[in-house]
Amino acid sequence: MRVSVLASGSTGNTSLIETGQHKILMDAGLSGKKIKQLLAQVGVDISDVDMAFLSHDHTDHSGGLGVLMRRYPQIDAFANSGTWQYLCNTNKIGKIPAEQINIIEPGQTKTYGDLDVTAFATSHDAAEPQYYVFSSDGKRIAFLTDTGYVSEKVEGTIKAADAYMMEFNYDNMMLRNGPYSWPLKQRILSDEGHLSNDEAGHALLDVVTPKTKHIFLAHRSQHNNTESLAHKTAKQMLVDGDANLDEDVKIINTEPNKPTDLIKI
Repeated sequence: MRVSVLASGSTGNTSLIETGQHKILMDAGLSGKKIKQLLAQVGVDISDVDMAFLSHDHTDHSGGLGVLMRRYPQIDAFANSGTWQYLCNTNKIGKIPAEQINIIEPGQTKTYGDLDVTAFATSHDAAEPQYYVFSSDGKRIAFLTDTGYVSEKVEGTIKAADAYMMEFNYDNMMLRNGPYSWPLKQRILSDEGHLSNDEAGHALLDVVTPKTKHIFLAHRSQHNNTESLAHKTAKQMLVDGDANLDEDVKIINTEPNKPTDLIKI
């Protein structure tokens, strides 16, 4: 299994997961044209993408999905029934081809050839947010952003993965002293908001094991965080601290408009 975080941040989120049988998009929160360009940068033709998994309805995760489904009929798209119902009722991503809609509900694990996918509910101010653990050929990667907290149930679902794509959204002091309005700050800080650097680090401390070799720091706020702060927090807590990790773990920064390398998990 190979993974690239193609783009991550409040301006748009999408990642590529590649197995022997599938090329999968995790979220599609940029324009179809931009996603095509990002895929090309890691050597993948968008016409080879056959699956897309959607976490929730917010535009920075769903904005390009409708056009991709209409333009590339080979893409089977997956989300839970609450998210699909909201998107269909609001026409938020345009007309959705019914034959490409597939449902995976929180708590379910489904198998698609050489890929197993487990969906789990998260806490965010969207219709019915959920994230996923993707497993193939004995390897597992867990994706988790856009959640106000990480419950014990979620920790149990994502524990002992080989790789994590985890939200490091904001630094507490930068958010509190930053330019956002107080209501928006309250939303971000709430149980249906986002994870701070410290909260993400503590959650990872509970779930990583020596088999964990790659940690992608994702969904970093452009206003309330910096790449160096997020990386420093992760390194201090997970590498220099008492985390149950081997020394060869790689902490990987992600960018809003530049893909990471296509990394073998």
